[in-house]
Amino acid sequence: MDGLITGEENMLLMADLHHLPRAEGRRITAHLLERFGLTDAAGKPASTYSGGMKRRLDIAMTLVGDPRVIFLDEPTTGLDPRSRHTMWQIIRELVTGGTTVLLTTQYLEEADQLADRIAVLHNGRITAEGTAAELKRIVPGGHVQLRFTDPATHRRAAALLTDATSDTDALTLRTPNDGSPRALRTLLDRLDTAGVEAAELTVHTPDLDDVFLALTDDTTPDDQATKEATR
Repeated sequence: MDGLITGEENMLLMADLHHLPRAEGRRITAHLLERFGLTDAAGKPASTYSGGMKRRLDIAMTLVGDPRVIFLDEPTTGLDPRSRHTMWQIIRELVTGGTTVLLTTQYLEEADQLADRIAVLHNGRITAEGTAAELKRIVPGGHVQLRFTDPATHRRAAALLTDATSDTDALTLRTPNDGSPRALRTLLDRLDTAGVEAAELTVHTPDLDDVFLALTDDTTPDDQATKEATR
């Protein structure tokens, strides 16, 4: 992207580089500028665009050639939450339209939201690869936390759930559980049969942060481990 020329001129430059006829180039430029919400800013120098607008223009320029595969290197870095979600929607639309997107990102929620398959890179090597669900199964530690309102009920629950970790000050119990409907139903049935009612139940299952930390627990501050999400 050339910041000294306008967004429209950047698009037309890409059309020329792809040897598109002048009329076709202008048609595609107008269509992509509208698709990415840049029509009103089309006549302004690209250097005046916000970070999110620059990202959108960058992708729009890429699409002039109708590529089947696109590499996006941390496309949402530095964007505010609204712009980030806008970029997520753009990526989803690209994939829906048949484009293969290979995305590198430092945001694990982003990989979880967007990627069909994820590769975790550490020290230049792939340490794990699979779907988000497959990777999450690598890390143990799923549990349910139960909170009670009175000490007596808390003690009864602790006596019933002998594998649970108890916090008597907070009146909570943490018991191993994978969070599946079957496992939760079994837990609640045990409590109900014993006449024990929890005031609050919270499910925690390992997320991609847990996976990354487990796979890169020898990371030093200078390591450049990144996550690659491919779709």
